[in-house]
Amino acid sequence: MPNLGIASLEQVFLHYGYQRRDRYAFTEKKLDAHWYAPPAERFPRIFISELRVRELTPDAQRIIQSYTEGVHEDPVKRLDLDDASAVVGFLHAPLWRTPTWAHYVRLRDESEYAAWVIYNRYYLNHFTVSVHNLPGEYGALEAFNRFLERRGFTLNDSGGKVKTSPDGKLLQSSTVAAMVDAEFDDGRGGVERKRIAGSYVEFAERRVLDEFAHVPPREVRREHRREGFESGNADRIFESTYTTQTGRRDGV
Repeated sequence: MPNLGIASLEQVFLHYGYQRRDRYAFTEKKLDAHWYAPPAERFPRIFISELRVRELTPDAQRIIQSYTEGVHEDPVKRLDLDDASAVVGFLHAPLWRTPTWAHYVRLRDESEYAAWVIYNRYYLNHFTVSVHNLPGEYGALEAFNRFLERRGFTLNDSGGKVKTSPDGKLLQSSTVAAMVDAEFDDGRGGVERKRIAGSYVEFAERRVLDEFAHVPPREVRREHRREGFESGNADRIFESTYTTQTGRRDGV
């Protein structure tokens, strides 16, 4: 959408030394994405995605435009990007009015991604724990998943609980998003409370590349492991906020 999306949001991370890397396209979900490499190993990778709004039905497009049309300029352009507190405030501030429940449901029927974003805006969708950095048996994703399930966590099972890249070097899983109490505009100046999908946690195991198999485990560094992301894995991870998954969590 004008003044929004990847082109706007990525400016924050590019300013802090991140580098844009591979582009991903998710045809069925109507999404595009890039991942961003950090300026130093101690910082996380960033994954930013956006909805291809013009591929939705005219009705869904009109709903989204009714909220975003008030954004008349790129909101990042107004930020002092050297002021970290201002950046944090921006990432947690609404960019458009609170949606109605009817609009949320209409968008959810067509694109659960669209519904999540129309309510949550730029709020963090998920963060990822690199399990290969954990000690002992917990450094392997399948063992870590068993640890989580023994403690009552529901894992996203779309495409299997462990999503594996074709080269076998990137393994990912995630919790099913927690259901949170959300307030919607009731259209009469009040609020309507509903429970919707919030955020979730992803887990990744990045295995050592074949050319570094000789490196002793204690000496393995980030550059020795599989880098980047995998569209097939990410496609399924996106569904951690979908009703097909949250319904399992709530026993529906």
